[in-house]
Amino acid sequence: MSQHLFRNVKTSPEIIQLGVLMCVRFPPSLRSVEELLHERGIDVCHESVRLWVDRLGSYFANKIRKRRSEAMRRVN
Repeated sequence: MSQHLFRNVKTSPEIIQLGVLMCVRFPPSLRSVEELLHERGIDVCHESVRLWVDRLGSYFANKIRKRRSEAMRRVN
């Protein structure tokens, strides 16, 4: 399924995931995320980050939610 999501994207899935998770977890502005990625040596436009969040944000959120609920079940 994840290969289907990244089908028409030229950037690596790891970079996209990092950008989306920065926006979702710590809600800075898109330009701040662009700057944070630039500090790590990744040049992307803030509009690219916005498109990634719009397109893939719910996918990553569901993935994280599922992982957390599985971890909570194992602890109890």
